[in-house]
Amino acid sequence: MNLSTRVLGDLQVILVNAARIDASVAIRFKDRMRELTATAPARVVLDMHKVDFVDSSGLGAIVAAMKQLDSQQRLDLSGLTPGVDKVFRLTRMDSIFAIHSDLDAALASSTL
Repeated sequence: MNLSTRVLGDLQVILVNAARIDASVAIRFKDRMRELTATAPARVVLDMHKVDFVDSSGLGAIVAAMKQLDSQQRLDLSGLTPGVDKVFRLTRMDSIFAIHSDLDAALASSTL
């Protein structure tokens, strides 16, 4: 799974460089997220602006990535495309994650 990361002060941004998070990549996504967040700061933003499709396995992998974080860490999402945003709203995952319209909005938010 192609993910890139950068740390900006007290937060880590992880960019998903793929159009899909589905059953074919869900395990690799979860494993790669575990690697990248092992020493993450308190806030992690998953930038998903390149992702056009998330299935139930992909959604489960994103939730698993959130649960891998310790209790002092938070996973926010940014840049959800319309189809992906719809999946999060239909499954009510929008009540679990802080979802920001884009990375700039996520960076401007001080939600912890």
